[in-house]
This record gives sequence, structure tokens and C-alpha cells, in this order.
Amino acid sequence: MQFDQLKRREFISLLAGGAAWPLAARAQQPAMPVIGFLDSRPVDAMSARLQAFRQGLKDNGYVEGENVAIVYRLADNQTDRLPELAMDLVHRQVGVIVTSTPPAVSAAKAATTTIPTVFLVAEDPVRLGLVASLARPGGNLTGINIVNSELVAKRLELLSELVPRAARIAVLVNPTDVASTEATVRDAEVAARRIGLQIDVLNANTSREIASAFESMAREAYGALFVAASAYFAGRRVQLVQLAAFNHLPATYALREYVEAGGLMSYGAKILDAFRQAGVYAGRILKGAKPEDLPVVQSSKFELVINAETARMLGLTVPPSLLATADEVIE
Repeated sequence: MQFDQLKRREFISLLAGGAAWPLAARAQQPAMPVIGFLDSRPVDAMSARLQAFRQGLKDNGYVEGENVAIVYRLADNQTDRLPELAMDLVHRQVGVIVTSTPPAVSAAKAATTTIPTVFLVAEDPVRLGLVASLARPGGNLTGINIVNSELVAKRLELLSELVPRAARIAVLVNPTDVASTEATVRDAEVAARRIGLQIDVLNANTSREIASAFESMAREAYGALFVAASAYFAGRRVQLVQLAAFNHLPATYALREYVEAGGLMSYGAKILDAFRQAGVYAGRILKGAKPEDLPVVQSSKFELVINAETARMLGLTVPPSLLATADEVIE
């Protein structure tokens, strides 16, 4: 009997120890890492981009909800909220911040000098003061330069080739994107002189200002429109495309999303590839890489997209040379 009692006590102790061990093991498991995603645009403008970003994370072994959490802070074009949203991510002590518009990058940079931050910008990040150099960023920021603002001359040339009769072109810029606007206007003026075009710069930063700018374009009878790269404009792409169609105005854009919405032509970086790369960098940082050691990636994949249906509606014949070089022709 004593032997049976002893065995029973040992068995109970073994069970107790076995039950306690998984609890202790679970307590010792590290918490799921958290990424903060900060952007000035609304949710509907970010769906495809976020999907590409998650794919980049997955390429590094991170799947949202399984072994990484993502806290989204999207300002819905209310840029004055970005500093508050950035500080919220800092207070949450996220492992890395990812951000992709100039106002959001600025807010993240002002909010923290320690939390690793991955950016996507269209301008030179050295000139913007984000990094010391492309090869060795040197601080808590690194990321992807999609160089869309540096493709101004090429976009003007393509527009002139598609609309050869257009001698006077309106250039629509967002004045709040100071660095991007200055670079766009400078490059456009140089390219226009070389091609023999006249350009006029119009500013817009609200829906009403966009509508007002198109009223001016209609009065002045411009031959074509060049829409500058701008996160705000991308969020208002449907309005821009519809106004261009209403005014029978051939227009060129920086991103294919405009053309998918009915715009005439776009030439620029493959934006989804850039967001996938941002996910890759975020994953590498979560694994221990330091931003200062991750060189800024410059986009090397660009695409020309033409909407053939829109061209026909505008009475344009797409030259065979453009059809041959286009990455995609939307029928």
C-alpha cells in the first residue's frame, strides 16, 4: 500500500511538473514583433501597396497575425495628424516604422531618432536630409528611393511623342511637397526648353484647388497636362483622370494606377515592387539588421503604361514606337 501511495504521489508530482513546464515555456517566449505603418493617404489608396509590403515581409519569413503584428496609422490625407500618429507608434515602442510619403517620413523622423524607420521617397534622400549617403545611411533611417521625381524629362518626352501638336503644356504640382515640386519644376523647365515646349506651372493641394486648376487649363486651352508625382494626387487620381477626360486634355502621370483609372499614360517606377522591397527591409531589421548598414535601394524597374481606349477617346493615334516600348497597353 505504501508503495502504491508513493507511486501515486510521484505520478501526481510528474503531472504537476509537466503542466507547469509548458506554462513556463510560454511565459519565456518572446512577444510578437510589431511594425508601425505610417502614411498620409486613405485606406483605399493603399490596398495594393500594403499587399505588396506584406509579400516582402513574407519573403523574410514574417506573416501578419502569425509571427508579426502591424499597426496601421493612415491619416486619410489629413497631414496635420501625422505627428500625432507618429508619436503614437513611438509610444507603442514598435520594432520598426515604415512610411511612404514625404509628410509621413518627416513626421517619423521628428518623432524618433532610435526606432528603425524604412521610408519610400521619390526624391533624393540625401538631399532631403534623411540619410548621410545612399551606401551608408548612418542613422535610424533607410529605405527605397523610387526616383519618380527624376523622371520628369523622360515623361515630358513621351508626352510630346504621343501628343506632338501640344506646344503648351500645363504642369500640375502640389506646393506642399516642397522638395519634389522644386525638383519637378526645375527639371521640367530644362526639358521643355530642349524639346521646344512651353510649360506653365499650376498649384493644387485640395480637391477644390484641383477643380480650379482645371478651369484655368480650359480657359488657357493647353495642349496637354503633366501631373507631378505626389502622394496627394495619387489619392485624388479618379478626380484628376475624370477632369482630364471632361476637358479633353491628354495627360501623363507618374504611376500606373492613374492609367488603370482611365488616365492616358504613365511612366514611373514599379511602385508595388518598391513596397515589396520595403517589406523585405522591415523583415531584415526585425531579424537584427541595422538601418545604418542597409544601403538605400534605388528603383531600377520602370514601366510605361498606355490606355489605348482613352487615346482613342481623345482622338490620338499612339505611335508604333510607343506601342513597341510600352510595358502594357490597356485596351
